[in-house]
Amino acid sequence: MTKWRLMAVLAVVALLAAACGDDAATTTTAGPTTTAGPTTTAGPTTTSGAFEGLSFSAPDCDYGGEFKTIEAVDELTVRFELCFPDVAFRSKIAFSAFGIHPTEHLEATGGGGDALVANPIGTGPYRLEQWARGNQLVLKRFDDYWGTPAIAETLVFRWSSEAAQRLVELRAGTVDGIDNVGPEDFATVANDATLQLIERPALNIFYIGLNNWMPPLDNEQVRQALAMAIDKQRIIDNFYPPGSSVADQFLPEDIPGYAPGATWYEYNPAAARDLLAQAGFPNGFDITLAYRDVVRGYLPQPGVVAQDIQAQLREIGVNVTIDVMESGAFLDASDAGELTMYLLGWGADYPDATNFLDFHFGAGSSDQFGDQFDDITTVLAQAAALSDQAERDVLYAQAAELIKQHVPMIPVAHGGSGLAYKADVVGAHASPLSNEYFAVVDPGGRSTFVWMQNAEPIGLYCADETDGESLRACEQINESLLAYEVGGADTVPSLATACESNDELTVWTCTLRPGVKFHDGSTFDANDVVMSYVVQWDASHPLHVGRDGNFTYFPGLFGNFLNAPEGDG
Repeated sequence: MTKWRLMAVLAVVALLAAACGDDAATTTTAGPTTTAGPTTTAGPTTTSGAFEGLSFSAPDCDYGGEFKTIEAVDELTVRFELCFPDVAFRSKIAFSAFGIHPTEHLEATGGGGDALVANPIGTGPYRLEQWARGNQLVLKRFDDYWGTPAIAETLVFRWSSEAAQRLVELRAGTVDGIDNVGPEDFATVANDATLQLIERPALNIFYIGLNNWMPPLDNEQVRQALAMAIDKQRIIDNFYPPGSSVADQFLPEDIPGYAPGATWYEYNPAAARDLLAQAGFPNGFDITLAYRDVVRGYLPQPGVVAQDIQAQLREIGVNVTIDVMESGAFLDASDAGELTMYLLGWGADYPDATNFLDFHFGAGSSDQFGDQFDDITTVLAQAAALSDQAERDVLYAQAAELIKQHVPMIPVAHGGSGLAYKADVVGAHASPLSNEYFAVVDPGGRSTFVWMQNAEPIGLYCADETDGESLRACEQINESLLAYEVGGADTVPSLATACESNDELTVWTCTLRPGVKFHDGSTFDANDVVMSYVVQWDASHPLHVGRDGNFTYFPGLFGNFLNAPEGDG
C-alpha cells in the first residue's frame, strides 16, 4: 500500500476575555505540513490559557481507511471528517477500544509497555488500585467522577476457568457475581433461593477458523469438505446451555443484516470424503486444532468441544492434533495469521452487521483467516456506506452466500449464557454486549463487590486488546465518547453529550462534557480525544505501540491504518 505521510496542523485559538464584550474568536494556523517523520506538531507560542487544538488529516482517502480528518475545533468540540458515510458511527465510538486517555499519559509511557498496559488512567467511575497478576484486580471508586458515583467503594475482579469453581465460590459467599454459569448448572442456580440467575441473549458466534495461508486449507474444496463434516446439532445438544442455537451464518438472528434465507452446508460426512478425494486428499490429512482454555458465552466447554470436533473429523480421514494455548498468546497468534485451524468466537460489541462481518471479513480485518476475499470485501464496503437498512440487507445476504462459498471459517453455534449473583445484590444485570457496568451494582450494602469471570485480563490498554475479559475491566476505568445503556445496546451520552452528523453521515461533530477529570487529576479536553484516536489510526505514529501493536479493532471497524507498512492493511 502507498505510504502516506500524516499532516499535523496545530490550530491556535486566541479567546478574548468575556469582560471585553466580544465573544468572537480568532483562529490562526501554524506550522507547515510535515514531510518527514511520522507525526509532528508545530506552532507559535500562545498567550497563557489559550487552547491549542490538534488537527490530523490524511492527504486523501486512497489509503483505504474511514477517517479523513480528526480535529479539536475547540476545547470541548471534536470533529470527525470521514471518507465515506458510516451509519454505525455512533455505535462504534461508544465501544471500549476507543476509550479516551490523557495525552500526557500516552506520551509519558511511550504509548505502550507496562506503564500503560498495566496502569490505565481514565475518567470512569472506578480507578485502578492494584493489579496482582495471577490473583486479582482491585479497583476503587473515583471520588471526582463526573457522573453518578459508583455504589460499591471497591470493585474486585477474580477469575477461574472452571464454571463449577465459580459457582462454589458464589454459593460460599466469597464472590458476589459470576459470569458464564455452566450449562449443567442453570437449573441449580435457578432453584437456589440464595442466588439469582440472569440469562444473556445469544448475540454471539462460535466458529472454527480456517487459515487459507496454511496447506491444505489453501484449497477451497478442502475447506468446504470440512464444513460438511461438522455435526453442529450434536455439539449444541451435548455441550451448550438453554438459549443456544445452531449457526447457519456468521450473524446472529437479532443483528440487523441477518439473512433469513441463508443456509450452510448440510452435515454429510460421505459427501465430505468425496470432496476431499476430488481435492486430492483421498486418504485425508493431518492438521492441528488450537484453542485457549477460556470459557465464553459462545464456547462454554472448549476442551470437550475440541475433542468432539477431533472425533468428527476423524470420520472423514482428517487426523487432528489438539494444541491448548495460553489465552494471550493464542489471540496474538490468531490475529497474526499464525494458526492453521482454531476455535474462536465473537460477541456483539454493538448491534450492527459491521461489528461482525466487517471486523472479520472486511478490508481492514486481521490476518486470522489468511488472504481476504475481494468479492466479500467489496460487498461489505458497499453495505457499510448505505443508510437504508433494506438496501444493506440485500448486500449482506450476498455476503452470507460468498462466505459460504469461500469458507474462511465454519459457523457452529450462537451460545446462550447466564450470569449468577447473590440474591441480595441490587442492580444485578446481564448485558447483551457482555459489558456489565458494575458502578450501578449494590452488593447487598457491602462496601466491596467481588466479580469472578472466566480469565484474567490480558492488558488494560484496551485500544490494543480484543479479549472480553480485558474489555469488561477497561469499561469500568476508561470511557468513550458515547456509551451503551446499562443492560442494553443503544448508545447514550458519555464523555460527549452529543455526536451529530451532517445529512451525508460523513462529518460527525461531538460536543464534549465540561468539567471532566481524569484519575490523575488532569482535565479532559478535545485534544485527549484526538490523540487517543490518532495513536491508533496512524501506524507510523511514535505512540502506536500498545501491548502487541495490532490495534485490531481500529482497522476492523474503521478500515486501513494510515501509513501502514507496505503489504499491511
